[in-house]
Amino acid sequence: MNPIINIFKSPEILADAFAKTLLKWVKDSEDEYFHIALSGGKTPSLLFSLLAEKYGEVFPWDKIHIWWGDERMVPPSDPESNYGVVNTLLFSKIRLNPYQIHRIKGECDAHEEALRYSTEIQSLVPIRNGWPTFSLILLGLGDDGHTASIFPGQQQLFESSEYTTVALHPNSGQLRITLTGKVLNSAKKVVFLVAGTSKSQIFNDIINGSKNASFYPASLIRPEGELHWFVDDACAMRSTNQEG
Repeated sequence: MNPIINIFKSPEILADAFAKTLLKWVKDSEDEYFHIALSGGKTPSLLFSLLAEKYGEVFPWDKIHIWWGDERMVPPSDPESNYGVVNTLLFSKIRLNPYQIHRIKGECDAHEEALRYSTEIQSLVPIRNGWPTFSLILLGLGDDGHTASIFPGQQQLFESSEYTTVALHPNSGQLRITLTGKVLNSAKKVVFLVAGTSKSQIFNDIINGSKNASFYPASLIRPEGELHWFVDDACAMRSTNQEG
């Protein structure tokens, strides 16, 4: 299936449009629970704030189970914690049963936590053809073309037989835990939320299938389900005729 590209005038309009789309997807889902894996980054942070402030009272939170696509191995109080950001911007402002929040424990040993998180995923997320099938996985796009915590030169993680693994940031050496490629591509829906000129060249390389695209792990996101890109004008450089 070809990706569905949605382009908006600003990151704020992008975030609001996706919030409305997410609300519809959750309400329309026939599954008992909607399992969503979140990502870090500036654009998702806009989304989390918006969900709390504008949609907090109308969102069917009782139907949601929240996971993460990746996490830095830092405690939840650390500013770099993906969980910590969501907790501050969203969880602290809505009513959500702690049972529905499945964080990666960045304060723990990385390898032990990767195994524990895999087991938790296996126990709750529906399994199809041997792989967990998330209702939705949100992804960002790094300035180097990485997504989740799969960095250039680590494309072998798209062939991993594990659900989660320990990844190493190639520059800082920071340990992270990430969902592996086959899990990402087993989702019913995958959405990239991307804004800014720093992402425009990589976005266009991937969308247009340029020879450079193979260097970017994000180009290997080819889910069995739907692939959506929500991007702003600065990222898209108006490269398509579609407009949000």
